[in-house]
Amino acid sequence: MINVLYVEDEQSLALIVADSLEDHGFQVVHRENGQDALKYFKKEKVDVLVLDIMMPIMDGFTLATEIRKLDVQVPILFLSAMTQTDDVVKGFHLGANDYIRKPFKIEELIVRIEALVKRVKRVGPQVFHIGDYIFDANKNTLQYKDTLEKLSYREMELIRRLFENKEQVVPREDIIKTYWGDDTYFTGRSLDVFISRIRKYFIHDERIKITNVRGIGYVMNIG
Repeated sequence: MINVLYVEDEQSLALIVADSLEDHGFQVVHRENGQDALKYFKKEKVDVLVLDIMMPIMDGFTLATEIRKLDVQVPILFLSAMTQTDDVVKGFHLGANDYIRKPFKIEELIVRIEALVKRVKRVGPQVFHIGDYIFDANKNTLQYKDTLEKLSYREMELIRRLFENKEQVVPREDIIKTYWGDDTYFTGRSLDVFISRIRKYFIHDERIKITNVRGIGYVMNIG
């Protein structure tokens, strides 16, 4: 059973989401603000945190910062109506693993939670050498010499997926459905942005190429 700490100040939404997650086999503890959530986290076992951002007493950004001081591994997923790119980027920089915009489908939330928890429990080596880079999937980092890049959850998973299937085409549709939940124009464009960003991370090693196979997917080649 997955233990979820769900932090949301909107009571009606919290009740619906908590009940839906419990119906799907999750154990959910709900708190209305970051301060109460932090107190609970310090005492009890939590597999994943699902956080609203705009909350009284202590907001989600502040809570994520405090959580990361205590635990660098526990997955954090933000749920928020805030849609500005800067807000999303700030969330990832504070240590979030994923971000879903409100309104959302409960099925998408369930898939995201399960993926985050599965990733943390995944066994086997989590540090990989990709050309001249060191990729640490535990810490969400990509290192080139003395330069360390902090990756978002999706960036980390995309790099992992491409590397583990290097020299093979990874279908675009599979990537979108796994990490975005639905295949729409918006999510397709979002994937393109993520791929462009990942390409820039690898600019110091010309042997590493991420190629778009038009209409099919992407392939990582390490020459």
